[in-house]
Amino acid sequence: MEGLKDRVAIVGMGCTKFGEHWDRDAEDLIVEAAYEAFEDAGVEPKDIQAAWVGTLHSQTGISLSGPLKLQYIPVTRVENMCATGSDAFRNACLAVASGVYDIVLALGFEKLKDAGLSGLGGSGGMPNSGVQPAGTAPGGFSQLATRYFHRYGINPVPEGRELLSRIAVKNHHNGSLNPRAHFQREITLEQAMKAPIVAGYLGLFDCCGVSDGAAAAVICRADLAKSFRADPIYVKACALIAGPGDYPLRPEVDYTHFEENVRAAKVAYEMAGIKNPLKELTVAEVHDCFTITELLICEDMGWAPRGRAKESIEAGVFELEGELAVNPDGGLKSFGHPIGASGLRMMYECYKQLQGKAGPRQRKKDGYGLVHNLGGGGGGYVIAVNIVGN
Repeated sequence: MEGLKDRVAIVGMGCTKFGEHWDRDAEDLIVEAAYEAFEDAGVEPKDIQAAWVGTLHSQTGISLSGPLKLQYIPVTRVENMCATGSDAFRNACLAVASGVYDIVLALGFEKLKDAGLSGLGGSGGMPNSGVQPAGTAPGGFSQLATRYFHRYGINPVPEGRELLSRIAVKNHHNGSLNPRAHFQREITLEQAMKAPIVAGYLGLFDCCGVSDGAAAAVICRADLAKSFRADPIYVKACALIAGPGDYPLRPEVDYTHFEENVRAAKVAYEMAGIKNPLKELTVAEVHDCFTITELLICEDMGWAPRGRAKESIEAGVFELEGELAVNPDGGLKSFGHPIGASGLRMMYECYKQLQGKAGPRQRKKDGYGLVHNLGGGGGGYVIAVNIVGN
């Protein structure tokens, strides 16, 4: 299988502030993110040959072509739950790598705060009687924490709560350095541990927020990249894995890791030629919808031995000055989570980090940047892993 490595480059990116934009609609956010990307790349809308838009709550590509007044070009709407933004990016990269287009746009957006959605979910799925109790995202993911603590002999209170709270404290610290993050206030370990419980062992600070926002990338052929800017960022890998959706039917499923994560990471590392990810990556933006999710991802991606992420977290391995900065922009936890925009927001951080333009969050270690998204539920997941470098 021929990979994407160094065949495609990012030459411009844009990202709105994430948060509660009561005074702005989705079109305002789309225009802001897209025009920052256009200006960054030195292009105009007329230069874009095709576009991919990732969003959960729109039906067609008109949601992008309308606000940007794109003139009769192909626009594809992509949706893959929480992996939507990264999948839009992947599709745009594949189109350029195929040779069909020279320069394209990938954009993700969501306007959730005034859409009547709480983020805690409902039963959804197939039609049913309507009387069974509704499931929630915190309720589902909290069971992963319960199982993980049991399997690896961690006392849930206070040891387990402290472990998860350390992740929340880290991400809120990083978000406090980021003017575009939804939440920009540091929290203490005591605040996180004593926060009201939302579900199981997950407290208020263990759960990501619901946000509005948009992010965009201008993508071109690698051989053209230097004609747009002196410091393009090159795509090394785009992996997407969809599981068979049969978790409840398989007794061997342990609910302390995501098999789709493991397989997506393997594909992405092979594409990028990465042998030792903890050493070769400098930043990783991962899907910390809940603190327990970030913990499991760190093990699934090979950055900590199975069942031993606790040691790495306590040693500061994943902090801003650690061996691998995980969620240096604050992650979903602090930056927020407008579903279709998150994957491209994560790529925005990697792009800025690798260009040396991340401000007070800037990493001093050279290496690759990785973006990870997890979409789905208890039956199985869709995982996106994209890797970039300079």
